Amino acid sequence: MVEQHDYVDQLIAQWHRQRPAIDVAPMGVIGRISRLSRLLERQIEELFAAHGLKGGRFDVLAALVRAGEPHRLTPTQLYNSLLVSSGAITNRIDRLVDEGLVTRGSHASDRRSLPVQLTEAGRERFDETLMAHVKNEEQLLAALDHRERELLAQILRRWLIALGDQDEPAEALADDA
Repeated sequence: MVEQHDYVDQLIAQWHRQRPAIDVAPMGVIGRISRLSRLLERQIEELFAAHGLKGGRFDVLAALVRAGEPHRLTPTQLYNSLLVSSGAITNRIDRLVDEGLVTRGSHASDRRSLPVQLTEAGRERFDETLMAHVKNEEQLLAALDHRERELLAQILRRWLIALGDQDEPAEALADDA
């Protein structure tokens, strides 16, 4: 069987030629995770776009569904749950309101305390997208058998815990989009 090489192998070979005294093996792991993350995100975002959503808006709908009945959270609760900037949450909520997928309460003077609630249309769009998303993730993992997936999940869990990502997502993961 011919051994296959990926793009990171090319980069590592270049580093070996240019800096042979430096052990660049860590770049192989980190580089592959970085490239894999970008490839996965691209394919996941394409699926969301096919369902009229962006990943950030899907995340808001998912947080509302995970909250349980009545599928309502304040923007502050969403902000804390998703760890994005308050501006990003406001933008996402506004777009979801415009699309009729969520409603925003109207009985408070502070927009951060106005409850955001999933609409029936939002629930339907979320459920439809969720089913396609899970099927897509299954396809993205198709190169790994069940045992490899479990082992990879265990390794990644141990690594995340070692980096301090346990109860709540690390603040370093917060984005502004």
